[in-house]
Amino acid sequence: MKTIVTVLIALVLTSVYIIINNKHTQQMTAKQKVLKMLYPLIMRSGKSKKNSFNNENKVSPADDFYSLSVTLNNDSLFNMASIKGKKVLLVNTASDCGFTAQYESLEKLYRQYKDKLVIIGFPSNDFSNQEKRNDNEIAAFCKMNYGVTFMLSKKVVVSKNSQQNEVYKWLTNKNSNGWNDNPPSWNFCKYIVDENGMLTHFFKSAIDPTGTEMKKALGFSEKD
Repeated sequence: MKTIVTVLIALVLTSVYIIINNKHTQQMTAKQKVLKMLYPLIMRSGKSKKNSFNNENKVSPADDFYSLSVTLNNDSLFNMASIKGKKVLLVNTASDCGFTAQYESLEKLYRQYKDKLVIIGFPSNDFSNQEKRNDNEIAAFCKMNYGVTFMLSKKVVVSKNSQQNEVYKWLTNKNSNGWNDNPPSWNFCKYIVDENGMLTHFFKSAIDPTGTEMKKALGFSEKD
């Protein structure tokens, strides 16, 4: 009898451990695996649209980008003033999107150029509830499935409304950034701020983070 009880207790404890461990590691769901497989098709289907906007006249911002800050997903406050002199790529992200595989490309871009490029992901649930996880779960998911080491903010609102994150208020208001009023149209839209705090480009989701167009906008050559 004691042996049976011991075995049952061991099974229960093992089951609890597996549940807790899976929750912590945030492995991909079946849906996420399918979306990752479909990612190349999704990217191709989006290339027929206008996906790129740039600051052709090199208009300086009215409000200082370096006065902004962002709360990271570990609750620390990150001041943009600390990255003067570097390019900055700002991306609104989600875990259950057809473009989620761009986490991998963003990480590749970051590792290649991290001496002169800062990437900050802004997880958001603004588009079709595709980011339902909390901050800890998002961080675990990104690390386990895509090896993400670039910065992630706490989950935020990026769409234009009263709760919009202050960084995105700057990015999507030409009275602040000088020229651009475009908010993110979907997950994984991208904004580039240059070494002097000027917003230079806005890219929609279908632009590949490691593609030629992105590297050209960042001022990086294929040989870098």
